[in-house]
Amino acid sequence: MEKKAVLSALTALSQETRLDIFRLLVQAGPEGHSAGAIAEALGVAPATLSFHLSNLTHAGLIVQRRESRSLIYSADYDRMTAVLGFLSENCCGRPANTAARAPVCAPSPEAVNTEDQGEPRHETPARSRRGC
Repeated sequence: MEKKAVLSALTALSQETRLDIFRLLVQAGPEGHSAGAIAEALGVAPATLSFHLSNLTHAGLIVQRRESRSLIYSADYDRMTAVLGFLSENCCGRPANTAARAPVCAPSPEAVNTEDQGEPRHETPARSRRGC
């Protein structure tokens, strides 16, 4: 994903109402919500909602489809995953796990607490303690 597209997505999400809309649509799943349902759930005026939905659509974070007379909005999970992948690419110097479409950021083996196994706990580097 290009840096410009990531910046557009992050800019769109940097406003409280848009972040709330996006999170609501992520929770809704692929079925999404109508504009009316979003407005009702978040208590947003229709004109204001239209502005925010347009901003999120332009950033590529949500998609809209027509069902009868309603516009249904849903999160674009591929785009969301791409943004998250960009942000965590090469996390802690490790290559991205492209097969899982997720970053490889897990505690290193030396960060595992071995006290439960009767072995003495040893100090680990700060990098291991913070989960990378």
